[in-house]
Amino acid sequence: MGVRAVVQRVGRAAVEVHETVVGAIEGPGLLVLLGVTTADTSAEAARLAEKIFGLRMLEDEKSCSDTGAPLLVVSQFTLYGDVRKGRRPGWSAAAPRVVSEPLYQEFMDRLRDLGAHVEHGVFGEHMEVSLVNSGPFTLIVDTADLPG
Repeated sequence: MGVRAVVQRVGRAAVEVHETVVGAIEGPGLLVLLGVTTADTSAEAARLAEKIFGLRMLEDEKSCSDTGAPLLVVSQFTLYGDVRKGRRPGWSAAAPRVVSEPLYQEFMDRLRDLGAHVEHGVFGEHMEVSLVNSGPFTLIVDTADLPG
C-alpha cells in the first residue's frame, strides 16, 4: 500500500465545516481526496504530490504545473476502508491521526514548494465537499503503483 489519492478535474470545488467554507477553488483545477496508510512515509507523500502536480488532466493535456491551476486537498481516511468481509468497512489499514495528519500536511507543503496554489479542508473534521466534475475525469493514484 502507499499514499492514495482520488483526483478529480473540477470546474469548481469547495469544502465546508460547520456550514462555513474553509477551502474553495474555481477551476479548472483538481480536487484531491488523500488517504494515508500506516506504513506511508514523507518521501511517498512528496512523490505523490509531484506526480499529481504534473499529471496532464486539464484541458489540452495540461497539468497544474503547466497552468497554475489550483488544487483543493481533503483528507479522507476512508480510501483505506476494507470491505472484503461483511457489510461494515474495516479501517485497520488507515493510518492513525498521529501518522496521517503530518503526512497530509507534508503533501500540501510539497505542492506549495512546487509552486501550486493549494486550498484544503480541516483534518479530522466532518466536512461537506461539493464539486463540479469536469469531463468527468477522475483518477485513482497510489504510490504503491508508481515506479521508483
